[in-house]
Amino acid sequence: MDQIDLDIISFLQSDGRTPFTDIAKALDISEGTVRNRVTRLVQDRVLQIVGMVDPYQLGFDAPAVINISVQPPLLESVANTISKFPEVSYLIMVSGEFDLLVEVMCKDRDHLAAFLNEKLLRVPGITNSQTSMVLHTFKMAYGALPNLEDDSEDGPQKNEDNNVRK
Repeated sequence: MDQIDLDIISFLQSDGRTPFTDIAKALDISEGTVRNRVTRLVQDRVLQIVGMVDPYQLGFDAPAVINISVQPPLLESVANTISKFPEVSYLIMVSGEFDLLVEVMCKDRDHLAAFLNEKLLRVPGITNSQTSMVLHTFKMAYGALPNLEDDSEDGPQKNEDNNVRK
């Protein structure tokens, strides 16, 4: 991966629908180069271009974060089972007091209670859980990567329109 790949990724991070012709023009490369590089980045699983929805607009008004403790030999099995629940949007293994952190999106508190009691807490191997309702989201950046912009004098600079300038 080189600086051109990183610049292309930077454009697509801010708007995944940016036309390849616009990216090519801003980077002073051909549209075919952009298309080929994006295809390679997607095939290599470096880049995934998805549509994001606002769950609140779809009526999902009970987001929660759940910390879970698991019997050590069952961690992979528990994680695999939890990952299949449609309410789960994010599942990671963490260090510290708990083993897994799960983000869920439920329609309302009744849906959340049913998810906890009828699905999650019936998974064999879970020993403890702590659920926190999300009260306010200050930032949501699905698929966010570290800032890929080169802040050095020689790296790409973006103008006020967020376009790379040489």
